[in-house]
Amino acid sequence: MMEVERVQGIASISIPKDTIPPEFIRPENEQPALTTFPGLAPEVPVIDFANKDEKNLVDLIFDASCKWGLFQIVNHDIPSDVIRKLQDAGKEFFELTQHEKEIYAKPPDAKSVEGYGTKLQKEVEGKKGWVDHLFHKIWPPAAINYQFWPKNPPSYRCLPPLSLEKNWEKRKQNIISREANEEYAKYLHGVIGKLLRSLSLGLGLEGHELKDAVGGEELVYLMKINYYPPCPRPDLALGVVAHTDMSVITILVPNDVQGLQVFQDNNWFDVKYIPNALIVHIGDQSQIVSNGKYKSVLHRTTVNKEKTRISWPVFLEPPSELEVGPHPKLVSDENPPKYMSKKYSDYVYCKLNKLP
Repeated sequence: MMEVERVQGIASISIPKDTIPPEFIRPENEQPALTTFPGLAPEVPVIDFANKDEKNLVDLIFDASCKWGLFQIVNHDIPSDVIRKLQDAGKEFFELTQHEKEIYAKPPDAKSVEGYGTKLQKEVEGKKGWVDHLFHKIWPPAAINYQFWPKNPPSYRCLPPLSLEKNWEKRKQNIISREANEEYAKYLHGVIGKLLRSLSLGLGLEGHELKDAVGGEELVYLMKINYYPPCPRPDLALGVVAHTDMSVITILVPNDVQGLQVFQDNNWFDVKYIPNALIVHIGDQSQIVSNGKYKSVLHRTTVNKEKTRISWPVFLEPPSELEVGPHPKLVSDENPPKYMSKKYSDYVYCKLNKLP
């Protein structure tokens, strides 16, 4: 099998040379040094998710989803230690040897995105992003393929047998941090339910109707870990190029290294890091179901010269065979459908392969 070059390996060679391979150098109209807004950036909306006034909360989420397509939520009831354990487990995976990571590599002929990898979509003009990733589904149970859940570090998903632990302190730590992804998914359910209800009410629908339109209880949670190693030329490279998410919504946990940028008013702005906040992206399927009321946010990721940036987005996706289109209650003779209904699997295939 042909060996695949990973960005983590390229970074270790490139850093001493203070240069990067030409395939990572973006065109001038994409280079962060030339295209990031130089002044004081407007702040992305920050919403207190513990707000007990539901109408006010719905209004804030609706406004942010229409104008920005992105907002941050605080006081969301996911304990900070649950988020920390998720981050620790993901970071430890990328610190494994290359051989250990390649055990979870996405098969070359796979239709699913699940697994460890570097390339995700068709590369325009052969240009590459400065990132490696790991994808796997964390919900519902029937959709989970544990083939792509790392067994190392042990805290990633399960408690190792006592016979494998020679040190009680190490075992105790594994007890504390076990099943990091399942624990995070458990707490995420409440956040997702409240978000989808708020987005539905904001459109004038019943609280359950948006969720029903995108798969109801069969909605898939797809976890991705983005690993952006230090880059000698962050002025020339991007971690992930400008794109919108295919999902209904995306809920992202970043580490404390600045990198996420959002396109607003014809400018690229940095999204300020807020400890323990969740960053919510409106995805393509919400824009489609809302018939264009909600804005699928155009965003990208920059990289850092000295520090590794890592992020943990969870993409909420419809079941692959579900046909998604504008909600019937949101279309009329005066407001005809702006989008064609399409099976989600077809939508994903077309977008990844740059097809109409």
